[in-house]
Amino acid sequence: MYVMFVLIGFSLLVALIFLGVFIWAVRSGQYEDHYTPSVRMLFDDEKKPADSGTPADDDNEQSSKPDTQELRSTD
Repeated sequence: MYVMFVLIGFSLLVALIFLGVFIWAVRSGQYEDHYTPSVRMLFDDEKKPADSGTPADDDNEQSSKPDTQELRSTD
């Protein structure tokens, strides 16, 4: 029983140490990204494909149609 109290205390100590290190890292700017915003304008945005208006081109439309092989009987 005594070992359980020691392990709970030890785990709380380790958790507080990790929390302290995380707070220190955030305050010291470890998670700041100064490079990406300056080069973001150099990359082209991906263009969406134009909607052709035909339902056969739509993947969702094709997937909702039943498969013709499932409709055949196997007699």
